Amino acid sequence: MGKTRILILGGTTEARLLAEQLTEHEGIDVLLSLAGRTKEPLPQGAPVRVGGFGGSAGLAAFLKSEGIEMMIDATHPFARQISANAADAAKIADVPFFALGRQAWLPVVGDQWHEVADVAAALTALGPTPRRIFLAIGRQEAHHADRFPQHFYLVRSVDPVDPPLQAPDVVSILDRGPFDLDGEVRLLKQHLIDCIIAKNSGGSATYAKIEAARLLGIPVLMIARGAATTVPTVGSLEAALDRIDHFVSVAAKRGV
Repeated sequence: MGKTRILILGGTTEARLLAEQLTEHEGIDVLLSLAGRTKEPLPQGAPVRVGGFGGSAGLAAFLKSEGIEMMIDATHPFARQISANAADAAKIADVPFFALGRQAWLPVVGDQWHEVADVAAALTALGPTPRRIFLAIGRQEAHHADRFPQHFYLVRSVDPVDPPLQAPDVVSILDRGPFDLDGEVRLLKQHLIDCIIAKNSGGSATYAKIEAARLLGIPVLMIARGAATTVPTVGSLEAALDRIDHFVSVAAKRGV
């Protein structure tokens, strides 16, 4: 009997770690898919496919043509279109599918969060008075800042914002997490930041900015996640591995 072919939709630390674990499983042939938005992704430790699929129909066709027997969505919590396409494709191709989710951050005592629906809503909520903003949302939606040129923006991303922002007062930093509390405190103080705009991504790699904001008394405009999906979801690497092991063992007994 051949190996079980598993496709992981990745781009997150969790996806990379899961793929690395599965490469050591003698009964599994794993393929990690990256959207290609990051120009120089970290080494993944597993076979990688880069690029889109052409929507849900294209992904369904790929699942069938490549003999994929299970698909896992381990994309970023805000990669909503990719996740929706994956759910549709799994139904079309009749392939078992689940998501490896990341728990959202929750406010604790001392946090000054104001939840907003999206980046545009966050920037609108700032009002007309000039502020000093840490725009900690990556580069994909940073262009919204051009509509609110009265503010100073500190923008941090893995790759440069392209095209560059047209707002007149912008400092761009190219960096990749994880970030530590001391470094984030220094960064916020250095640039006199008085508000942070962030997505509720969850995880530990970028949480230090939230801790730093709490320590310094800086408000955070927190972009909420979308509505929960009906896709079966596990919340840890261990739970994902258990689910995969069960699927592989059942398939082996059936001689699939």
